[in-house]
Amino acid sequence: MKYVLFICTPVGGEELSPAQIADDPRFTSYIDEVHSRDIVKGGARLRPSTDATTVRVQGDEVLLSDGPFVESKEYVAGIDIVEVADLDEAIALASRHPAALGGGSVEVRPVWE
Repeated sequence: MKYVLFICTPVGGEELSPAQIADDPRFTSYIDEVHSRDIVKGGARLRPSTDATTVRVQGDEVLLSDGPFVESKEYVAGIDIVEVADLDEAIALASRHPAALGGGSVEVRPVWE
């Protein structure tokens, strides 16, 4: 079954660049594990929420605002699409993610197939 892992980072927390993630043993260990098991089916590292543009439509008018869609203590910093046996395995994987271990969170959500 496929799941999306929403990697959430605390607002105001340290924003690691892709190069810093590549040099961080917490991330390299996790990335090596999921790639060796061939369970990652897609994903992306996202730019900070301050770079977001939110689009809303009211009637015929398109409204744009800078930033994320809600004020929150965390923002989505990336996504992983994984294919695992069941929700328990997805939760076990998310619980080992460096973001969850470092003060952030990982939301696990099934994908419609």
